[in-house]
Amino acid sequence: MRRNTRRRPTGARRRTFAAVALILGGGGLVAANTYASAGEGDSGGRAQDRSGGDQAATISCPDVGQQLTDVPGEARADVDKALADLDQQITEAYDRLTSTRQEQAQDGSFVRDAILGPLSEKRTEVIGQIKIDVKRAGGTAPESLDGLAACTEISPAQARKNDGGGDGGEQDGEADSASPGTGQDDGGEGGEQQDGNGNGAAGPFAADFVDITKVQPNVQAKPRKTGDASTGTFSVQCGVNENKVFNTDNLIVAPGVDNGAHHTHDYVGNQGVDAFASNDDLANAETSCSEQGDKSSYYWPVLRVQDGTQEFDAEQQGGGLEGNVGKILSAKEAEITYVGSPAGKVVAMPKFLRIITGDAKAFTNGTANANANWSCTGFEDKVQLADKYPICPQGSSVVRSFAFQSCWDGQNIDSANHRAHVAFADADGNCGNGFKAIPQLTMRLVYDVPAPVIENGQVRNPYAVDGFPEQLHKPITDHDDFINVMDEDLMDEVVDCVNAGRQCGAGAGEQPQEPQEPQKPEEPKQPEQPQEPQQPEEPQKPEQPKEPKEPKDKPAPQEPQDEPEPGPEASSADDKDGAKKPGAAPDTPSEPTAAPSDVATSTREAEAPDDARDGETKARATSPAETSDTAVEAQSEEAQPQSQAGSGSLASTGADLWPAAAGGVLVLGGLVLLIHTRRRNTTTN
Repeated sequence: MRRNTRRRPTGARRRTFAAVALILGGGGLVAANTYASAGEGDSGGRAQDRSGGDQAATISCPDVGQQLTDVPGEARADVDKALADLDQQITEAYDRLTSTRQEQAQDGSFVRDAILGPLSEKRTEVIGQIKIDVKRAGGTAPESLDGLAACTEISPAQARKNDGGGDGGEQDGEADSASPGTGQDDGGEGGEQQDGNGNGAAGPFAADFVDITKVQPNVQAKPRKTGDASTGTFSVQCGVNENKVFNTDNLIVAPGVDNGAHHTHDYVGNQGVDAFASNDDLANAETSCSEQGDKSSYYWPVLRVQDGTQEFDAEQQGGGLEGNVGKILSAKEAEITYVGSPAGKVVAMPKFLRIITGDAKAFTNGTANANANWSCTGFEDKVQLADKYPICPQGSSVVRSFAFQSCWDGQNIDSANHRAHVAFADADGNCGNGFKAIPQLTMRLVYDVPAPVIENGQVRNPYAVDGFPEQLHKPITDHDDFINVMDEDLMDEVVDCVNAGRQCGAGAGEQPQEPQEPQKPEEPKQPEQPQEPQQPEEPQKPEQPKEPKEPKDKPAPQEPQDEPEPGPEASSADDKDGAKKPGAAPDTPSEPTAAPSDVATSTREAEAPDDARDGETKARATSPAETSDTAVEAQSEEAQPQSQAGSGSLASTGADLWPAAAGGVLVLGGLVLLIHTRRRNTTTN
């Protein structure tokens, strides 16, 4: 009996020890896997914490073109092509930056040695060729060109800001000293961007958006008009690109270069614009404008919702291959108006005058030439944003507005840097340096945009303007382009109308607001309107959301509330530009849904921003400090409750979780063995 009592506990003990070992081992596996998963973040970007400080978000290179203010005419074509080569080099370097995250994680000097070093060498060679071309044509290249070859990296922390690392040619310092991270994967934000928004798009980030109802009024008063002011307006109606004329060229900056813009443009007006169009081609082309004498080209980067939609350019340069991804939105309104000068009369623009307003590289160049204006219907006379995309309340639409330079040097239709021949007037509306006032082109583009959802510092289904890939789709990079191809008689009519203080052109009878602007005493009221944000919701809520527009081409489940809004973007069946350019949209039989907004139309006059209608000052106010990202998140989550599903494929999720599953099995097995042992022991005793 004694031997039996000794044997029984020994076997029980062994089974107990085995059970405890299984439980502890399995628990350890579960704990380790949980810790590792937490370190990886919600984004599924597994490299983000392990890579430490060895990766960069983007690349900042000095803009050589802005320094070239005086290039002989004979050298212009060669110099423009060389500048396009520099842009292509940056695009290729950025692509290498985003495709070598693993190498960067293993080698702290990889970005400097394998990306920035070779890029600077290539730039040195091209800049040297530019100097030779200028010298051969009898000109003198600026000495400053020699210092513009080196590029720097911008850290993820700085990329989430909106001022970038650049201020022209002096990008060194802060970009390198900011806290390092893993590019768009930093803090989980970018990884979600890559997986959630399609094709690895870098940006925009949650910090690029602001709830417009939380922003204090910032629109400044317009300059006082003198007795000689030209107070008239001339409107032209050119549509919203119903013909689906798209390409990634830029005839102004990169003539003769395919994909010179590295992003897709909408075109209205002249229908024959591409990189290879001559002035004669423009003069002989068709126009979408109701005034057939206006063959001017009005073009701007498209606006997209990064919802995973595979657009016609998803596999093309300038489109998806360069980070411009998602559904292209069509503007539901495109107002084009020429206004006068508050300081005096205007003179006619010369035919083929080129003007670019804003800077497509403002994130890395700095804000000297930035001229972005973002707002929402119902808020335009109170809030204009430069470095944020607005999140508009329900029933309100996103508005991009542009007020072009209105002073001309009196001689040139273009300049080497495409800026020196035109300028903005001063705060009083006067043109300096002997420049002459010309009718100021203003444009207002209105979009029904599904409101992005912001949760836990991440943005889902954001909208963004197309841009150079390294600019991270920042709102401050918005810009607009114009080539004047009005016939002389029509331009004279514009000048006479504006100088005489009349309202002329398309829809002139519907625009009595301009004569009333001088009496606008609303500016004093602005301090009393911090709670103004709710204004647009009262008149507009009933109308806008009721349009069940979005066809079945958008399977994304995240946007049920916003489906009515993108209706105007449905493709038209007649694509007349398909054969002209590989970037043109193919025929799509989706029926166009016009979605006219009665409320937006009826309130449009009161909403027009002062700077885009008549003022010469650029409304480029950054959002005030009191705007809270947390408030944005709260508002967005209330408006559109969405499940925050982790990104990544099912296969990758299974691969990540198998250690935890194995640990769970071990724990369960240990518990079963322990219970079985205790029961057996009890029975035996």
